[in-house]
Amino acid sequence: MTRVVKIEKTGGPEVLKIETIELGKTGPEEVLIEQKAIGLNFIDTYHRSGLYPLKLPSGIGAEGSGIIKKIGSKVKDFSIGDRVAYAGVPLGAYSSERNYPTKNLVKIPEEIDFNIAAALMTKGLTAYYLLYKTYPIAPNETLLFHAAAGGVGQFFCQWAKSLSCKVIGTVGSEEKVSVAKKNGCDFVINYSKENFVKKVIELTKGKGVSVVYDGVGKNTFEGSIECLKMRGMLVSFGNSSGSIANIDVKKMIQPKSLYFTRPTMFHYLATKEEIKEGTDKLFEKIKLGKIKIDIFKKYNLEDVVQAHQDLEARKITGPSIIIP
Repeated sequence: MTRVVKIEKTGGPEVLKIETIELGKTGPEEVLIEQKAIGLNFIDTYHRSGLYPLKLPSGIGAEGSGIIKKIGSKVKDFSIGDRVAYAGVPLGAYSSERNYPTKNLVKIPEEIDFNIAAALMTKGLTAYYLLYKTYPIAPNETLLFHAAAGGVGQFFCQWAKSLSCKVIGTVGSEEKVSVAKKNGCDFVINYSKENFVKKVIELTKGKGVSVVYDGVGKNTFEGSIECLKMRGMLVSFGNSSGSIANIDVKKMIQPKSLYFTRPTMFHYLATKEEIKEGTDKLFEKIKLGKIKIDIFKKYNLEDVVQAHQDLEARKITGPSIIIP
């Protein structure tokens, strides 16, 4: 029997329910994965709350790692016993085992353990597509990254620093300043104490930055626009403070001929080849020590409600996982 977390209606963390089910037969192009670790991501709260609508009832969770126990009749690239990880649809990572299509599946190098693999797939691949695809950053360019001490921020800033960028990060509290500095930021702005726009303009000697990577959304949007230099790009990839309601193109975009994009991971990592390209770069950075990962907290599957409460209360300040 398999334990899974399901939601039958959208709402707060309390809608997350653990069920014990009989798992269906593994499909021809699927593998059965015995899960070893599950990634915990803020996007999970969007699925649960209904901000990103799902067809209900639904499983939840988009990344995990484990060992293949069965393979479908048409599976050729994987074998029983392979150590694997994944990120992407179908949702349902919050489970003790699951059937999963091989399209989004990758093998884990021996140097990387299951906990690290589960924590890095979504956050690490997000950092990859932001840096290499959405706005391919160049050495010596200056960028601004909001929530630099968060889960994605810790991956992103280390990776950006390894590419010889100048990284300005923002955080919301004094204790997060050291976390951001440790993970690659050249400059850290505590926006609860300082006006981040004024500080960015000061740090760039009035020029502004080439690109702002903004996963916060509503609370930082207008300030992010002000931080950009002429023909700069605002990459809005998250909504942790709420969605951006309206964009006044004439007022906000036109005066500096700015670019605005709202990327989604699954548009940049839609094929097996794209996923492999991204994970190859990600795993190499980790093996070379360019990106170092410390698991902030581990939750048991039974504690999934608490995990979501902690996520939304901003109590999680680094990559965290669920143990099935």
